[in-house]
Amino acid sequence: MIPTYELDDDQWDQLVRDVAKHFGEVTISRGFQYFKRGKVVKLILPAERTVKAVVEGGDLHHVSINLDSLSSSRCDCPVGYNCKHMFASLLRYADMHNRPVHSLINAKSITGASAPQAQSRAASYNEARQLAAKKAAEDLALLQKQAKRIAELSVKEWHEWFELATASLMQSSRNTQFINDALAAIYRHKTSLPADVDAFFLLHAHFYVLGKLTKQPQDVSGYMYSYLAFHTHHAASDLQGKIAQRIVQMAKTAVSPGNESRARQTLDYLRREMLAETHDSRYYLHHYLQVWRGWFLPSTNTAASANEEEIARIDETANQLELPSPSLALNVAQAALKTYQRKDEEAWELLRAVDEQSNIPEDFLLGLLEHLTESEDWPRLPDWLAEIAPLLNLRRANSVRVYSEYWDLAMRHLPEAGPQMWDSLVSLLPLTRELYEKKLMETGQWQRWMDFQLSLGSDPLEFRVTDLAPIDKGAPEALLPFYHQAVERYVLLKNRDGYKTAVKLLKRLAKLYKRLKRESRWEAFFDAFVDRHSRLRALQEELRKGKLLI
Repeated sequence: MIPTYELDDDQWDQLVRDVAKHFGEVTISRGFQYFKRGKVVKLILPAERTVKAVVEGGDLHHVSINLDSLSSSRCDCPVGYNCKHMFASLLRYADMHNRPVHSLINAKSITGASAPQAQSRAASYNEARQLAAKKAAEDLALLQKQAKRIAELSVKEWHEWFELATASLMQSSRNTQFINDALAAIYRHKTSLPADVDAFFLLHAHFYVLGKLTKQPQDVSGYMYSYLAFHTHHAASDLQGKIAQRIVQMAKTAVSPGNESRARQTLDYLRREMLAETHDSRYYLHHYLQVWRGWFLPSTNTAASANEEEIARIDETANQLELPSPSLALNVAQAALKTYQRKDEEAWELLRAVDEQSNIPEDFLLGLLEHLTESEDWPRLPDWLAEIAPLLNLRRANSVRVYSEYWDLAMRHLPEAGPQMWDSLVSLLPLTRELYEKKLMETGQWQRWMDFQLSLGSDPLEFRVTDLAPIDKGAPEALLPFYHQAVERYVLLKNRDGYKTAVKLLKRLAKLYKRLKRESRWEAFFDAFVDRHSRLRALQEELRKGKLLI
């Protein structure tokens, strides 16, 4: 959030003295760790000299600070006041006002020095403050000067301009508020632009903020964090959705005469960012492929050669970046371009190589299926569904649902692909159990569904009456072994509850045999059943209670 209330020099000096008085060295050290790791996820100034913050610890802690009276400030953590959460919030507050946070961190040594030392440090501090003010003024002047030339600048120069516009926010927590603040800072300084230029400029503003969200933070010691916090990843995902919409909306603009250079610079930027990402989460890959497919392939009659040239550019960029081999981003991007060239075997080979090293982003794999459906390339869709099934994370319910929907499309346009679908689903059991059972029911393969349940030792009582109703209507005789198997399993439990359940299932069997007009077979089975278990007195009692045995 952009500060609403100013912090003058006297107030800042008083804050440094108050920190020295109220906070211990250990608390200062721990609070600094919280600040630099972006644990202050929200900070607002509801009134002058009042700070309210939310700090992420084991839980979310709410801090309320009266800058005129730190002793009356509070935090809802067990410590309650003068805690690390409060100090981290003060550091964030100072940083928002472009004040040196290390003055607060070193507050005790600054205020506790001898008179000469204090004077010397005060002079150094004033000098540093003056230099900082001078640098800020110079940056602002450059920012305003360059803003007048935005339409003439390259994409690379835009991103340098974004750095200047958002410099004061770089120590802020990476969350949704950071996105809003960064974009607001960019919009505040930019000048009015022609519509086409404005579209490209705002798209790159979003790309820039995405990069600041997703590039791993590094602390003052050079330590690189190996993960993104949940709120950061969530904010980045939301931003990606907005970027994807902008790319689609700009398709006509991107291919308009006069915009070729900016479109190509955008692709060059995304290619490099996509290949340069080093952590597991891939944020630029989807946008790179979206721009390539949406802006470049439709605009050329020589798609095959265009893809080949782009593959060469990917290789060249990868060599410049000295990527490790095999590189996930490199192979996955090339696999996509091979797919667009209809070179499926080569694409699959690349994907298999990647899968041996790392999980392939699921949205990428589903994106390839989407490409085939959008281009109505139905003959290739079953082969792709069979090939990528082992690469998908089918433990997730949503993945199974989407995978199923693509098979529905394939079968609708290519019914002869049925055996290929069944082979794929069976090969992935038990991950595809739910989907396999659903497809068997939908296609009326009652006996195959029942054989599957028998092989698993499923219990008829696990299913609602409505679940079994289609089989009961279409192939009731298929239910006979299902009930028989379950009856024997419950009898083998040799306890009263098992016997009661067995009798319940026997009653269903009796009704089923009667409806099938096979009463004689039921009587033969039941007589043999009673005789076989004649020594189980509790079972005999339950049979009598159920009026199956007189």
